[in-house]
Amino acid sequence: MKTNKYLIVIAGPTAIGKTALGVRLAKTFGTAVLSADSRQFFREMSIGTAKPSAEEMQGIPHYFIGSHSVSEPYNVGMYETEAIALLKKLFSEQDVVIMVGGSGLYIDAVCKGFDELPEADEAIRKQIDELLEQEGIEALQEKLKQLDPVYYAQVDLKNPQRLSRALEVCMSSGKPYSTLREGKIKTRDFNCIKIGLDTGRELLYERINSRVDNMMQEGLLEEVRSLIPFKTANALQTVGYKELFDHLEGKTDLRSAIELVKQNTRKFAKRQLTWFRRDAEMKWFQPNETEKIIEYIKATIDHP
Repeated sequence: MKTNKYLIVIAGPTAIGKTALGVRLAKTFGTAVLSADSRQFFREMSIGTAKPSAEEMQGIPHYFIGSHSVSEPYNVGMYETEAIALLKKLFSEQDVVIMVGGSGLYIDAVCKGFDELPEADEAIRKQIDELLEQEGIEALQEKLKQLDPVYYAQVDLKNPQRLSRALEVCMSSGKPYSTLREGKIKTRDFNCIKIGLDTGRELLYERINSRVDNMMQEGLLEEVRSLIPFKTANALQTVGYKELFDHLEGKTDLRSAIELVKQNTRKFAKRQLTWFRRDAEMKWFQPNETEKIIEYIKATIDHP
């Protein structure tokens, strides 16, 4: 596409250093940052989502950080609509905008569009919620395997939100979720330059373990305790929160819960990398290769 507008996407696993790079690039190009981290949207979740502090943001405007409440429904389709509207405004004032995040589905929604999917009626949603509550996540997995074996083979089977949404679409439309997701890519009036951050597995896992320890010192347990009234919200069915809810309910001791947070975060990082590696447009760098990344972006803009 012939346009001089560029969305620079910084993607990669949790704890890799995306926030710091995003701020550096925003300073370099004199622009703003959009978060594409589906957990940082929620204002009640700060410590467990590693939401950047005012100090870390260094005066750079950040959007979609603490912009919504866990008590309100929010999904990728709504994010696409809001992000595209915001980008239209930002691109009217500047040529480059930065997007930072580890939520591949949300990044894809902005860069190439998320298909229009049918909304389930309340009866179907209630049926799925009851199935989860009474028979557990395995029942959702089994039902999805019957209705859409293709998506069953792709989805994170431990994510009840993704399983429930796929089942809603299957049961509402009578068609497999996977076939409805394969829509045409939407044309955007901006270019996407995608930067992937990765490093050695051992170093990444060290960073993850260290981050979890820091979160606990900063008061993650107290944050989770304050969210007990919302614990059934979709936003809270996620690593760092589920494990500590279990601890607060007496299902695990604190030490075991913290180890589970670390273990599940490492698994989450692995899934993030698997998702991003499927994207042929992603250009990979080490997190400390800042100057090389800036050179690559400038060269791409100068010679598209």
